[in-house]
Amino acid sequence: MSKNNLKKKLLPFAVISTIAISGLVGNAFSTPVVEANQDSKNGKVKNVIFMVPDGFSSSYATNYRLYKGEESLMDSMLVGMHRTYSADTEVTDSAAAGTAMATGVKTNNGMISTSPDGKELNTILESAEENGKASGLVATSTITHATPAVFASHVASRSDEAAIAPQLLENEVDVILGGGKKYFTDSLLNQAKEDGYKVVENREELNDSQKTDKLIGLFAQDAMAPELDRDVTNQPSLAEMTDTAIEVLKKDKDGFFLMVEGSQIDWAGHDHDAAWAMKDAEAFEKALAEVLEFAKQDKNTLVVVAGDHDTGGMSVGGYGQYDAKLEVLQNVTATGDFMASKLNLDRNNVKEVVKEYTSIDLSEMEAEKIIASKEPAITINEVISERALVGWTSSAHTGVDVPLYAYGPSSDLFAGLHENTDIPHLMAKAMKINLNPSK
Repeated sequence: MSKNNLKKKLLPFAVISTIAISGLVGNAFSTPVVEANQDSKNGKVKNVIFMVPDGFSSSYATNYRLYKGEESLMDSMLVGMHRTYSADTEVTDSAAAGTAMATGVKTNNGMISTSPDGKELNTILESAEENGKASGLVATSTITHATPAVFASHVASRSDEAAIAPQLLENEVDVILGGGKKYFTDSLLNQAKEDGYKVVENREELNDSQKTDKLIGLFAQDAMAPELDRDVTNQPSLAEMTDTAIEVLKKDKDGFFLMVEGSQIDWAGHDHDAAWAMKDAEAFEKALAEVLEFAKQDKNTLVVVAGDHDTGGMSVGGYGQYDAKLEVLQNVTATGDFMASKLNLDRNNVKEVVKEYTSIDLSEMEAEKIIASKEPAITINEVISERALVGWTSSAHTGVDVPLYAYGPSSDLFAGLHENTDIPHLMAKAMKINLNPSK
């Protein structure tokens, strides 16, 4: 990106006009006209779409803006920030953060919609269902992973994904889309079909499933592919899953609650894979574009976007330089994990592999560093990050406050600095339903 791009006049905060978002790796796509304060106080909230870019903090937002070369859709929706700490520590995990955003109650790390003393907690999704609304969960992780799990299941440990899967069906979530097929037994899926669910397993089947009223899509045995590696699969994108979920759920005359997670921004941060983080942030923004297009036309849909925590302590610039070179990431076409899988036993082909997927000519020192590494994928990622001047402070989460975004009627409720536990209560207030955590 040229230095002139940094001098572009930023679009006004309150209004962002129709813009073309050109994925710097991928096809251009158009986004809707969005006014960040449109109907922010007036209008009935029939539907709520809650979108979670897992691990996404202000550092990710800034780097994504530089990567893209212009403001993001999220920028136009910024209304506040929220605090992310859990009941037992200043640095949350996704289970505790998700529980706070689903139930309005702080819990200990690792717990799924249960209080620290083990009591089950009602969720905003369950409360919406109790008021006659349809519900949906979409994620690029396993659909039984921490963030989607907290909205429709209750277990003491996030690792118990086999116990989470049947609870999603017991709670009659109408749309379930993501990975994690291995946690859904044949008997469970057969029962789901008897209960009226259509079950799909690939992109083509998903595209033919919008006429159903209840839908399960399980597109991988474990997690779905990172966006950078999706071209070697037959898996749908997050935008495609989100669009289908809306098409199915909007048939309910009472409205719906939908949670959409961009799961793997977080995983990229854990691996210090800046290119993966930016590409999955781009995929998340494309899903957000689908949501905003629907909300703009519907006029009774509140859209809320909030990361659950920061991952990796990503920096904007680093390594002693007053600069950032996010354009380096535009040429990366595979994750560090994928590149590491292409190394031979003695890794002496590392220069050729990295060159093929990044256009980077490794120095001898960089190549030797990767060859000697106990974790070559992460070392590849860190070499690329250093070239892009993207620094990292942790391989885990950090405890910084996280941006909060909103659009549509009642979006003004989310202005300011909030606790993450405020978010579901504000969504309930917007829908005029009660969220009582006690079961």
